[in-house]
Amino acid sequence: MSEKTTETTILVLLLLTAAGLVGLGFWWASDGSGFGSASNLLVDSIDGAGKKLQKPSDRTLTFAAYNQARTFAEVPNIPSGLFSYGGSTTWAPIRKTLDPIIQTTQPQFRLRYTNPVIGKPGSGTGIKMLLENQLVFSQSSRPVKDKEYQEAQQRGFSLKEIPVAIDGIAIAVHPNLNILGLTVAQLKDIYTGKINNWKQVGGPDLPLTPYSRPQEAGGTVEFFVDNVLQGGKLGTNVKIVDDTTSGVRKVASDLGGIYYATAIEVLSQCKVKPLPIGSKADQMVSPYQEPLVEPSQCPNQRNRLNRVAIQSGQYPITRRLFVIVKQNGLEDEQAGMAYAALLLSNQGQKLINDAGFISLR
Repeated sequence: MSEKTTETTILVLLLLTAAGLVGLGFWWASDGSGFGSASNLLVDSIDGAGKKLQKPSDRTLTFAAYNQARTFAEVPNIPSGLFSYGGSTTWAPIRKTLDPIIQTTQPQFRLRYTNPVIGKPGSGTGIKMLLENQLVFSQSSRPVKDKEYQEAQQRGFSLKEIPVAIDGIAIAVHPNLNILGLTVAQLKDIYTGKINNWKQVGGPDLPLTPYSRPQEAGGTVEFFVDNVLQGGKLGTNVKIVDDTTSGVRKVASDLGGIYYATAIEVLSQCKVKPLPIGSKADQMVSPYQEPLVEPSQCPNQRNRLNRVAIQSGQYPITRRLFVIVKQNGLEDEQAGMAYAALLLSNQGQKLINDAGFISLR
């Protein structure tokens, strides 16, 4: 055998060996169902110090396969156990609608909503509890903040936010207030104290009283401050209420009052009026389907969500809702990914619509 033939033979053997190792690796990482196994929810590599390096791209590819499920029963790799979760109060209708069906379909995946020991539940509180290992995963109505990412890294893991739904923020006023709508800029000026009378925005000569939950209350207030107020502070003119129930009641009894909350919480009320909002004065968009249901027609009829405008972004104040997953390669991550996968299944997305939010697909 010539020297050239020998080299060719060795090269072929090396290529066949490499192909075999790749194939073996693929077989090992798969459970035969076409989805990654539970152990493959996190793909790791090792650096020189022996520290696990996480590969988000690999995880994204693995998780993408989960989205193909049509029903809760078809979602693979659902872990067994009791899993504590918590966070955003905006999520309450989703929890009420979806969780009982998840429990029936996947009874081994037991869910326990957990309130904080001190303080009120909310997106920020839920993420804090997740960082402190009080929760397995959390629900949020705002993205994870840089400081929260950094704290997770300091604790030896990372956080992944998985969007599962779209929500609109609706503005509530007294039903007898004669106002056609507001621009986002006018909302900013109202809540930072620059506007204090309705006549400044085309309404009657009437003192204006903005109501809000405290900024530390949760994701809705944080989102409003970050995006509508563009990082500014709530003005000293803003009256603080404990929760949305209190805010709606204040507006219902105060002709000059105004309050903001997740759209379904405002549209379902009989004693307040949701306002059209626009990026510009000539681009007002209603968060509800026209025509407006008058208080006298409620509760026999209720305003319905303007799904097309909110999903398309034509309605200007929208946000995404997230499942926040702890990426630690352990059962916590598996449970968080499984919960997100359930919500992103066809059945989960339909039920999210039924709960009063907007599905992603």
